[in-house]
Amino acid sequence: MDHTALALEMRGLRDQVTGITDTAVAAADGLLIAADTANGIDPEGLAALAAAGIGLARRTTEATARGTLQGTVAYGSHGCAAFYAVGDTALMVVLGDEGMDVDRLHLATRPAIDRIGSILTATAPEGV
Repeated sequence: MDHTALALEMRGLRDQVTGITDTAVAAADGLLIAADTANGIDPEGLAALAAAGIGLARRTTEATARGTLQGTVAYGSHGCAAFYAVGDTALMVVLGDEGMDVDRLHLATRPAIDRIGSILTATAPEGV
């Protein structure tokens, strides 16, 4: 996996959407893959919580015949946490402040999720 490319995708999303404060990518089981978080955020804990949230949302969409889960957003009094499925094996979490435009986030995230999925599934060339 190309960690530099993954970090660039996470940083690029932050640059595209005003108000993003933190990002992380984790395996579906909650193990942290990469994080761009502030000092006050525990990236491993964030990854585990995001996996639990995505798991519950995925089961809910399946049980209600809503199709394949794309993502979910939790709103708080100081901003929001958005959780996006990256295929069946990973997820991305984006934290934002009160000023973040969630509609803009959803638009910017779709292509980023595809690219992150490609980075996560890319195989290293032989001999590397």
